Amino acid sequence: MFKKVLPLSGILSLRFLGLFLVLPVLSVYAMTLPGATPLLVGIIVGGYALTQTIFQVPFGTMSDKIGRKPTIFIGLVIFLIGSVVAALSTDIYMLMIGRFLQGAGAIGSVVTAMISDLVEEEVRGKAMAMMGGTIALSFAFAMGVGPVVGAHYGVDTLFWITALLSLVAMVVLFTNVPTPPKIKHIYHDSTKTSDILKDSNLFNMIIINGMQKGLMTMAFVIIPIILTSDVFKWHKADLWMAYVPAMILGLVAMGPAAVFGEKYNKPKQIFLISIVLFITSFLLMGLATSSILFVIGVVSFFIGFNMMEPLVQSMISKFAKVHQKGAALGIANSFSYFMTFVGGTAAGMFLDFSNREVLGLSAAAIAFLWLLWTFKLQNPIKHSHLYIPEDHVDMQKLNALEHEHIAEWYINETEKVVVVKYVSASIGEDQIKAKILK
Repeated sequence: MFKKVLPLSGILSLRFLGLFLVLPVLSVYAMTLPGATPLLVGIIVGGYALTQTIFQVPFGTMSDKIGRKPTIFIGLVIFLIGSVVAALSTDIYMLMIGRFLQGAGAIGSVVTAMISDLVEEEVRGKAMAMMGGTIALSFAFAMGVGPVVGAHYGVDTLFWITALLSLVAMVVLFTNVPTPPKIKHIYHDSTKTSDILKDSNLFNMIIINGMQKGLMTMAFVIIPIILTSDVFKWHKADLWMAYVPAMILGLVAMGPAAVFGEKYNKPKQIFLISIVLFITSFLLMGLATSSILFVIGVVSFFIGFNMMEPLVQSMISKFAKVHQKGAALGIANSFSYFMTFVGGTAAGMFLDFSNREVLGLSAAAIAFLWLLWTFKLQNPIKHSHLYIPEDHVDMQKLNALEHEHIAEWYINETEKVVVVKYVSASIGEDQIKAKILK
């Protein structure tokens, strides 16, 4: 599994590392450019996510037609061009164009779908958790490095580093990523968006994914602008003092949260704790009268974000049926990118027309409603998987296979294997074999 997942996780992490590197200092940097306003700065912080939202589905469709690898390569090239434009920007509007181009290379869902293609069902949750974990590590690393490099060498240098990371990702793509197998599933009609949205657990996970990312961009508009404003009067070079402790404690919290969520099948509980930390963080960032309390709010936010991140994609993959995984991940990622844009824009608007106190209280109130919503989520049912050589199976019996404790079946046509997903506590392998063997 590791050889299949690590290269793809690496590609996605390199791309996210490039995006995350600029986040700790982007809003305060953008405010220095000609034509800047808090609203435009908010749009720039979340701008890449708007084009991500628009291009998620086209890139997914393209990957079905021309293949996953060529589609990922095209996305990385567009991301590279956007990074160069942002690095060369001399005013707020050129920076905005660069950020929009960065987002137009919308490969997130394609990479996630490819991991689903490559990895066996019973370890797919671990694979998605690994992918989420590498993204969270990129996030944490960027929070420590971004402010230091940006302060000493300029934010344009961060964009050049981002361009270089996209080139490294291209090399990884063509040297280490295997070709996925061909899967034939039980379902004979196309995946319907309505079926995904009607599934309460999938719908709840889509909301969780979107809210997490929307509040993330809100935080990254607030943190550098407020700390360097007349309220606390920090220098840009001092921002690392807020981000580094938050990064360290976020990393410490991420491991136990991932283990508890995956191994003990308690992701709902992790999500609820994370949201409480989000509420605390925005209350402190909105109302703190000392920089120490404000930094505690920043730390609280990072811990909540890192606890949640490794589990989100994994849970979507677990709740979706095999024929829904690509579409479900695409919808979830599209919504999360849309909310990323909304979060940054809303934060900029609040700071433009109101103040940080109103913004902090509003974000905390939204997070509280999110907390109430998340109580509806159920922890996933644990399934087992039965693998049978295709030539041992009576296809007529297989097509007629129905049982309340059999979730689904599908055929790995590349490896010539029939896979049956079932609840082992309620039905045994011998009972299933009796129903489908020749």
